Amino acid sequence: MSEQRKVPASLAEEVLAEFEKDWRRELRKAVPVKERMKIARRPMPQRAPEARNRDFDEVNQGLTAEEAVLEARRCLDCAKPGCVAGCPVGIDIPTFVKLVEVGDFAAAAAKIRQANSLPAVCGRVCPQETQCEETCLLKKASGVAVAIGNLERFVSDTELAGGGAVVPGTPPPTGRKVAVVGAGPAGLTVAGELARLGHRVTVFEALHDAGGVLVYGIPEFRLPKSILVAEVAYLVRLGVEFRMNFIVGKTATIEDLRADGYEAFFIGSGAGLPNFMKVPGENLVGVYSANEYLTRVNLMRAYDFPRYDTPVFPGRRAAVIGGGNVAMDSVRTAKRLGAEKALIVYRRSRMEMPARIEEVHHAEEEGIEFHFLTVPTRYIGDERGRVKAMECLRMELGEPDASGRRRPVPVPGSEFITEVDLVVVAIGQSPNPLIAQTTPGLAVGKWGTIDVDWATMATSIPGVYAGGDIVRGGATVILAMGDARTAAAAMDKRLRDGGAG
Repeated sequence: MSEQRKVPASLAEEVLAEFEKDWRRELRKAVPVKERMKIARRPMPQRAPEARNRDFDEVNQGLTAEEAVLEARRCLDCAKPGCVAGCPVGIDIPTFVKLVEVGDFAAAAAKIRQANSLPAVCGRVCPQETQCEETCLLKKASGVAVAIGNLERFVSDTELAGGGAVVPGTPPPTGRKVAVVGAGPAGLTVAGELARLGHRVTVFEALHDAGGVLVYGIPEFRLPKSILVAEVAYLVRLGVEFRMNFIVGKTATIEDLRADGYEAFFIGSGAGLPNFMKVPGENLVGVYSANEYLTRVNLMRAYDFPRYDTPVFPGRRAAVIGGGNVAMDSVRTAKRLGAEKALIVYRRSRMEMPARIEEVHHAEEEGIEFHFLTVPTRYIGDERGRVKAMECLRMELGEPDASGRRRPVPVPGSEFITEVDLVVVAIGQSPNPLIAQTTPGLAVGKWGTIDVDWATMATSIPGVYAGGDIVRGGATVILAMGDARTAAAAMDKRLRDGGAG
């Protein structure tokens, strides 16, 4: 079968489904399972560590068309694909991968966009290795999954290079107004879903750029801002309106928006309130939360000095406290800003680190030092009130805690002092309480997260839904998007039922 065979876009859905069965059956005959299993996974091309740790250009370079087709050929096209069940937004992964195999990249992109409004983002930052790729049958059979994330990135990048996504036909406008609070991954997703269904959607964002954590939290070397700009532009073409510098709870409350004619609401305001360890010296100059540090560098573009004159202290010896992806982003950023030594200080062992394996590997390649089983106990300042050192304590692992990871236990008498002039605390974030405080009747949990019915993402207030970090307290981009898809379906039903339910 020719790899360039195209799927006719004009076919009706039921005819297309039959056609897919035919050409996929033909593919299976052309390349038997045993042959597919012999094909090695295509590695992601990357820039050399000694070059990339000096700038903010993207690390991963993406597959070529030839590499993508060969990687897609590894897919076994299972009768019961586990990869779909492992995807929080339910992408039809086998079909999009088979479309890549036959060379129809445009159809593959369209297939992904049926379930994912931000494919170029997800192809870069989602932890596919613990989701769709973890449940890939090929991994169970051979130990190495199909590179689904790399293929998603290739397809979406090819789409962007060709002029961007084609806006699908939308039904007649319903006349229903929807307010989305927050332009992060959850808010962008629910906006795209509801706009495609014909509703009038307005996104209210507190910052001056759309993207939420995607724009202020994730560095340019992992997610170029041009990618996010293109994805937001697609939503604008769908008809989504964005109102920036608008703080819901301050500029206007949800009840104010209801009085303005909005009938359904989605709260996707994230978790932007930084957590600290409450150890002595955290108020010294040079001790940042990861939220402030990354916002200065990313959203306010301190990395692009002198074009953007945003102040951020580069540091000669930078220590980042934490072991998640935010910690990896922070320490790799510090290295790029000129730190001679950039350290990760993490209270558990490498095995317990929640950061993606790829991000840890990239950090090690770039010269980041890892200090495991170590926790800071105080920060020491100089006569000007600037941090100059930190006292740490060695730890050992005890019994598992509620997370299932072994609890770190202090080793008596193991204190030591190390020189630092920049500290970034990356131990998690909590929801900002503003919306809860200004929305009477909105039920919140112990940690300030909004309580929802997980089947619909409905809150305690009729017509108000929520998803992402504001309900989870800190999770992945794709989980936030999964929440948004669930909420969008429930919101659409409510609007079409006249506001009932």
